[in-house]
Formats: sequence, C-alpha cells, structure tokens
Amino acid sequence: METKLHPAVTVSNIKTAIPVTLEMETGHWSTWSELFKLHCKAFQVYDRLLPRSPPAVSSSTDKDKAVDSSITKEAWERLDSIVLQWIYGTISQDLVHTIIKPGTTAHQAWTTLENLFQDNKSARALHLRHRFTNTRLENFANVSAYCQELKVLSDQLANVGHPVDNDALVLQLIAGFKDQYEGIGIVLQGQDPLPQFATTRSKLCLIESRKQEQALQAAKTTGTALTTSSRPSSSQQPTEHTYDRVRGRGGRSRGRGRGRGRQAWGRGQPTYHPWPNHPHSYWPLPYGPWPNPPKQSPYPTHWAPPPCP
Repeated sequence: METKLHPAVTVSNIKTAIPVTLEMETGHWSTWSELFKLHCKAFQVYDRLLPRSPPAVSSSTDKDKAVDSSITKEAWERLDSIVLQWIYGTISQDLVHTIIKPGTTAHQAWTTLENLFQDNKSARALHLRHRFTNTRLENFANVSAYCQELKVLSDQLANVGHPVDNDALVLQLIAGFKDQYEGIGIVLQGQDPLPQFATTRSKLCLIESRKQEQALQAAKTTGTALTTSSRPSSSQQPTEHTYDRVRGRGGRSRGRGRGRGRQAWGRGQPTYHPWPNHPHSYWPLPYGPWPNPPKQSPYPTHWAPPPCP
C-alpha cells in the first residue's frame, strides 16, 4: 500500500512563499513570523512550531506495532527537518550562526528567534518610539516609502506590548509632512473622526502623483519656450541683397576718402559687414578674418595723406 505524500515535501523554494528575509538590523519579526506561521498552517506542519516532543517507539512485543512506530518517528523527524530548513532559509546568515546548534528542532529554533526579537521589551519600545516620532517624509524618496516605514514601526511597537492606534498613526503621518503637503495636512486634521491610515495613504499617493505630472508638464512647457526663443527671427537672416550692398559694385569695400582700387583711410571710417556670424564681420574687408585678432583696436592711430596722383 502506497503512503500518501505529505504537502510539506512538495515545497521546492521557500523564498516564493516567504519573500521577507528576517534580519537583526531591520527587525521585521512581526511580518516574517506571520508569513511563516501561515505557510506552516497551509502545509500542515504548524505543530512543529509548538512545544511537542516526537512520539516514542512502542515497547510492545508485537512486530507490526514496532515497525509502525519506527515509521512514525522517522516521518516526524523528516517533517521537523523540513521546517527547520525553512527557518534557516529565510533568515540572515548572522541569525543562522546565532541560533544553529547540533540536534536543534524547529520548535527550539523558533523559540530562540522569538526571544532574540522579544526580549528587553521596555528598551525596545523606547527605541522604537523614538524612531517613530522622528520619522519625516523628507528622509524618503516618496510618500509610499514614508507610510510603509511608519506602518512597520507601529507593528514592531505592538509586538513589544506598546501598540499604536489609528489616530496616533495618522497624526504622526501628518506631523512628518513637507511644506508642499501642508494644505492636505490641515484638511486631514480637521476631520472628526480621523480617516483610516490606509485611506490617508491612498490620498497622499494620488496627490503626489498629480504633483509629479504637473511638474513634468511645466518642465516641458519651459523647454519649448526656451527652444522657440533661441531660434533667430526672419529679420536676422542674411540676404544676398545685403551682402552685395556691403561689398559694393566691384566687390571691394568703399570708403569715403580719396583713392580708388584700395581702401582709403580718409575722413570716413572703413565699412564693416553687418551680416551676423560672417567670417568678415566686424573686421575691415580687405584684411579678411584674423585667426587671433589683437585685443587693441586694429584701426590706424594716425592719419596719413594719400600719395599724390
């Protein structure tokens, strides 16, 4: 006759059922323990966490009864080892080295972990209360992370015998707001009774999402305006007519002084090119563009009469 396979044997990866890793630094004992107990109940091994000893082998001389008792003891030890592996697989390495001992049962490991996180309740409550009252939104990336930290701290306070009710949790949530959430904080304080923590968290997440969308839209509008203002207008575009008018009929710059075929330094000033960003801009045309123009003025400092014809 084939024996029925126990449900606990079918679990291949405990991380899929208990995604939380218990660590001494974070102290998520309440979350981890609740998930672990639910998993054990679902797979019919919750009794391994209770203070029960394995059944003793019967002293009967009946051969069949002795065989049945041996099989029962072997099955109990197998299931206890599976639960112990679940415990070791969902806690940090530091905690594993702290609680592991040869011949330890699942109940003993569970009790040791519980004592590590539940002892010195008064000191733990004082430390958690200080962290709870000094939690601020400015220390977190978003509202969701801020609300999650407050909820975790309130659960830890409840585990050490100092629970936080809904009103105290909502008021602490409002007390840690930034200036940009001052308006919604005033509205929430005026409600009697105060809304539930889950409802308040949902409203804040919606407000944060709307603020982010408004900031993104404002950034897009500002970027479009800057792009439009940086484009040159049609009045600044150079034209062929402007270039020809400046160059003159013979393609040379004309001055007001006497002399032909070359630039005259007479009473008039040399002609400058009005075309923006042109290689000859702001320099006398006959000399062309200078690679490294001097800082001093390139114009002659004295006037010399032109040669006699």
